[in-house]
Amino acid sequence: MKKFFSNLGVLILAAMVLGTVAGIWLKEDAKMFDPLGEIFIQLIKMLVVPLIFVSILSGALSLGATKKAGKVAFITLLFIFGTSILTGIITTFFGVWFQPGSGVPPELVEAFRSGEEAIVAVPDAGFWATIQGFIPANPVAALASGNILQIIVFCMLLGFGIGAVAGEKKELIAKVVDGFLDALIWCIKIVMWTAPVGVFALMASAIGTLGFDIFGKLANLLWLNILVLLIVWLGIYLVMIHFFSSISVSRFLKAMVKPQVVALSTSSSLATLAINMKVTEEELKVSKETTAFVLPLGATINMTGSIIYYILATLFFAQFYGIDLSMGAYIAVIITATLSAVGQAGVPGPTLTLFAVLIAGGVPLDGVPLLFAVDRLFDMLRTLLNITGDACCAAVVDKYAK
Repeated sequence: MKKFFSNLGVLILAAMVLGTVAGIWLKEDAKMFDPLGEIFIQLIKMLVVPLIFVSILSGALSLGATKKAGKVAFITLLFIFGTSILTGIITTFFGVWFQPGSGVPPELVEAFRSGEEAIVAVPDAGFWATIQGFIPANPVAALASGNILQIIVFCMLLGFGIGAVAGEKKELIAKVVDGFLDALIWCIKIVMWTAPVGVFALMASAIGTLGFDIFGKLANLLWLNILVLLIVWLGIYLVMIHFFSSISVSRFLKAMVKPQVVALSTSSSLATLAINMKVTEEELKVSKETTAFVLPLGATINMTGSIIYYILATLFFAQFYGIDLSMGAYIAVIITATLSAVGQAGVPGPTLTLFAVLIAGGVPLDGVPLLFAVDRLFDMLRTLLNITGDACCAAVVDKYAK
């Protein structure tokens, strides 16, 4: 029993089951639990802006430190950001094409709407106006209004600037930033322990009002996530291995079985790092220097699996709520998902970072707790792709950095 109550994932799953039972039993009376779900949403909203500010700043600081690695660093960052943007474009295309969240009855939509809109909606504007909108005229105002994309752009620039500062000053600022990040992670862990209550309340209200229609929609999101993951795996990473590395595709696939099994079981790129480095160096014959540089950096910022999840979930809820996203909103979602992945390391539960991408697209946040119960499954899938991308990156970098 002690082990059961100390496992948050199990508690959330149990809360989902209990919420379903309560919804069936109480029917429409289950809406009395709505305030609990709204409180949980509000607690998460409270932490989104400071979390994004500090985590992106910390990630940019780490990136700024890689400039000393010269050519290896340049090729690594080019690979990571190039494949990340390409993944974002492919994911958006399939999300718009298949419409996983569309066709929801109006009463189901209303059951997950608290009456509040997202913090900032992205206006429909031309190309240059959209690009201009990424740059904050006043960073303090961007923080106050919750303009996530402007916050990310400012934090990236500030982080690179701090990384360029020499000596003790940079180390002092880095320690302060890391201290704030540790404090925010502690706050997030506390808030996440309220997730079972929030999920219970939302599930009870939804099932009591609408039955089981919502589970069919979540299944649409899952199979589309798997499809896009396979496309990125086969169409980007294996193509890169074939044309831009000295390793055969068959050898790469065979060698990656071990770290992929560990990735599926742990759902953590960092927990898979040791076995991934061992396989990359010993079986793929990537140099020790390249492996030691690329894989730890990739485990921190190379998150194509997470980008797929962020974008598909955002499009899912936009379609769920019947929101027609503008071209500016699509661009904002792709860029925010890509840059948020840089600051994801050390943040428990990537689903929490999804709130930032939703806000950037102007999508309501109310339905997201439904994903918490199945987040472990999505986490396994995105970790599998993330660590595969890290090994692919090392193989490509090793060839062109020599």
